[in-house]
Amino acid sequence: MSVEPKLIPESAPTLASDPPFTFAFQPIVDTVAHQVVGWEALIRGPWGEPAWQVFNQVSAPDLHLFDQTARVSAVALAGRLGIDGPLHLNLLPQSLDSYPKSILATIEAAQQAGIPANHIVLEVPEISIVNDRAHFAILMKDARALGVHLAIDDFGATFASLTLLDDLEPNQIKLDMRLIRGVDRGGSRQAILRAIRRACYDLKIDVIAEGVETLAEYRFLIGQRVRLFQGYLFARPAFEAFPAVNFPEAPSAETPKPAARVPTSRPAASRSKKRA
Repeated sequence: MSVEPKLIPESAPTLASDPPFTFAFQPIVDTVAHQVVGWEALIRGPWGEPAWQVFNQVSAPDLHLFDQTARVSAVALAGRLGIDGPLHLNLLPQSLDSYPKSILATIEAAQQAGIPANHIVLEVPEISIVNDRAHFAILMKDARALGVHLAIDDFGATFASLTLLDDLEPNQIKLDMRLIRGVDRGGSRQAILRAIRRACYDLKIDVIAEGVETLAEYRFLIGQRVRLFQGYLFARPAFEAFPAVNFPEAPSAETPKPAARVPTSRPAASRSKKRA
């Protein structure tokens, strides 16, 4: 299926000088069920340029409006591609102050695209909310009342990580990649990861290990009863497509039942498409 870059519904607010952009999609997988349980939309330039090149073209005063515009665009593209399952969208919390109806605009775009509100997962970087968590918690309470879900991205990046679980009550966390990289080789990160996983299990919060690239990392995490993963080991982001998924073999481990607070998708078919 061929799609045009920069798919933005006519009703979405836009900037006069939006840089051209589109999205790649990367799966989040449950390696116990061998199932895709979500897709993260990753912003790209019109020919696959990385996210930083796109954001470098956005001025600071326009950043929050661009954040909203990009989310609506990602929803539209995912709908056109026939997404099956939850869609993970990045969110700058400060954009909610500048544009209070930003989440509502995302939900409306999802409805137009045939995506249920409870299949929208807003990913918020931990570092961006740690200094104003009380205010953000109120905003997220209102958002959850509309049906959307919350994931804290880069979890473990600050000293206040575990207290955020109580303040924000997220549906999911995505472990900071600095905790993941080389975790199989030992060190204090193993103890930190065990503490996070235990706390999340008790609180019924799903843990996603993001940025997993090696079998050694994967096998260590499986041994710690982590079952949700995202990373190159499973699939690289596919430009304007949902890629085929690789499920590597790992030693069997007793794993807890998933918290299942975010609806999961049916097993995804191999729908790989790369732009030449």
